This record gives sequence, C-alpha cells and structure tokens, in this order.
Amino acid sequence: MVVAMEDVYFSYNEKVILSGLNLHIKAEEFISIVGASGCGKSTVFRLLLGLEQPQQGVIKKPGKIGYMPQQHQLMPWRTALDNAIVPLECQGIKKKEARRQAQQFFIRFGLADYEDKKPHELSGGMQQRVSFIRTLLTGADVLLLDEPFSALDALTRKDLQQWLKDIVKVEKKTILFITHDIDEALFLSNRIFVATTQPIAAFECMDSSVSKQQIYAKIGGAMV
Repeated sequence: MVVAMEDVYFSYNEKVILSGLNLHIKAEEFISIVGASGCGKSTVFRLLLGLEQPQQGVIKKPGKIGYMPQQHQLMPWRTALDNAIVPLECQGIKKKEARRQAQQFFIRFGLADYEDKKPHELSGGMQQRVSFIRTLLTGADVLLLDEPFSALDALTRKDLQQWLKDIVKVEKKTILFITHDIDEALFLSNRIFVATTQPIAAFECMDSSVSKQQIYAKIGGAMV
C-alpha cells in the first residue's frame, strides 16, 4: 500500500470528524472521495498533507505528496511558465533549468504557445492545466486533487476530465480526488470511496461499474 490510514481518529473543537477510519490505497490507483458537504473529505487531505495530526491512529504515506487546490492559486504577476516552476525553485533548482524541465509539460499538455501568458490571459481550463503541471513538478508519486474542476463550465469540465484521464495513464501517479460530481467520479476512478456517516468511521468502497443512483442511495440522497 502506498497510502494507508489505520484506526485514525480526529476531532476539531470537540466535534469528531474521523472515528477509527481505515483506508488503503495501492500505487497508481485513481480514487475519488464523495460524500455530503462538510462530512470530512478535506480533513483526510489535511491529515495526509501533514497540516493536521490525528489524535489516534497511524498514517502511512510517502515523504512527498503533491496537492492541487480547488482554485488554481496562480500568482498574477508571474507568467504561466514561471508559476509552474515554483516547486522546482523551492527545491533549489535554478530558474533556467526549472523552465527547461517545465517546458516539456507545456508542450505535452497543449500549452506550448502560452508559457509567457499571465494567468488572467488564460482560460479557466488552461489555468487548471498550469496548476496541474505545477503539482506534477513537485516530483511526488501521490497527488491529492481537491475539486479541481468544480469552478469550470460544463464543456470545459468534460474536456479536462478526459484530459486528466489520459494524462494519468501516462504519468503513472496515484491520485486521490475529491469531487462533488458523481458522474465525474464514475468516469475517472478505479474505486470510489463513499462517506456514508458523520463522523466518518469508514468509507464504503465501490468500483466504477456501479450506477449514480447506487451512490446517491448510500449517502441518503444528499448533495455531494
């Protein structure tokens, strides 16, 4: 297992969020996490990133994990290319070499003519692709994607879902993906972790062969 949580307990301001949670994820899996709003999905990410510590239990994970937030968080004064290379600069790589390494991703991901554009000059889909390149350049084998397409229009979102599915096959990364869109989870994932209780004591694991209605039934018809 590349990522595991074993009997993890976490509470915040006396509210229990996770209660004895266990999860196990294999290398190169694409796992989507769905559940009612506020159920604790993002808390799982915060624990894996080390931003929070469990009160009980054990978390097993690689030393390096990449994170892509819901909003792209690109710096408006930097070009797309210079936004992408931030992880490399943080590793002490000189800017010229960092740009060289990032350039190949811009070519592969259909952004070859946009390296020198500022974020406001890019479409929403392009901004998210730059954000994903930045996440890849952390060098992490495990990537946490937190609702990365939720702010996009429906057509752009569908395009990026297919784009991400194709990219993941090539990059061979392990992906944990929070989404409010069950169709998105079914399209992208090997397995879907459904939070059916609050606090989360366990995820119900379902594969992509299940129906949208089956997942809705597991969460009581709540919006996710």
